[in-house]
Amino acid sequence: MIEVKQIHSEEIFIVNQLAHQIWPTTFKDILSEEQIKYMLDWMYDVNTLQEQVKTGFLYYLLTENGKACGFLGLEPNFPDADYLRIHKLYVLPEKQGKGFGRELFNQAMNVAFDLDCHSIHLNVNRFNKASEFYQYLGFKITKEEDIDIGKGFLMEDFVMELRVKK
Repeated sequence: MIEVKQIHSEEIFIVNQLAHQIWPTTFKDILSEEQIKYMLDWMYDVNTLQEQVKTGFLYYLLTENGKACGFLGLEPNFPDADYLRIHKLYVLPEKQGKGFGRELFNQAMNVAFDLDCHSIHLNVNRFNKASEFYQYLGFKITKEEDIDIGKGFLMEDFVMELRVKK
């Protein structure tokens, strides 16, 4: 049985654990090992994740028969009201292609409708095949951006948007 449920600060360590399982495989052909480690330490530190929850980020865990298989991180009102930002949507490599990403996306859509948002935004690495998944879901590339994240590393992203309301 597949379930998506919101998690809170005391369960956020599961997101950290999943990220450390997912990222090395997902990004091995795109980023150096050093950049993967740097970004995991920066973006998935448990204290950082807990602070995000306290400031309004929403985290969801996808489980299959009680086993954690993926997660979703959302920021309502980014950059302004009526927008929902997907910051994180990841599924274990062995579970990809089985509809789990779609389940997490459906949760994001539900949140967007509940909050009466008119669009969903996200960034995805330009070399990540996930960009094709998002385009399949209806997202449009609105621009490209290179973000200096320190230590000589860049995030080379597409910025994507899906209008959910006219």
